[in-house]
Amino acid sequence: MASLKPQSKREEFRRYLEKAGVMDALIRVLVGLYEEPERPNNAIEYFLERLGAGVPLKAELEALQNEISDLQRKVHDLEDENDRLRKRLDSFDNTGSAEEEAGTGSDGVVDNHE
Repeated sequence: MASLKPQSKREEFRRYLEKAGVMDALIRVLVGLYEEPERPNNAIEYFLERLGAGVPLKAELEALQNEISDLQRKVHDLEDENDRLRKRLDSFDNTGSAEEEAGTGSDGVVDNHE
């Protein structure tokens, strides 16, 4: 392959681009740009937006990463709160069972009506 002439290398590369669908995508974007009633201020950005349809831009990625970080913090905080509340509930359950064994109700009064 290293012995290919420059013309045949170009032809091979062109076939590769056609097979991969790159040529069709570029033509679609160029035609779209040509048919735009008002030319965009930034043609490169226009190309990137059209070619990268479905691929988030850098600003979108950063916003999503920030949102993920915020949500991870909230999950952590909620897990901590859940642990605290479970421990608190367990302590109430243990206190209640100890009171029952001693014959006292939740109000601390001895219950002799069994």
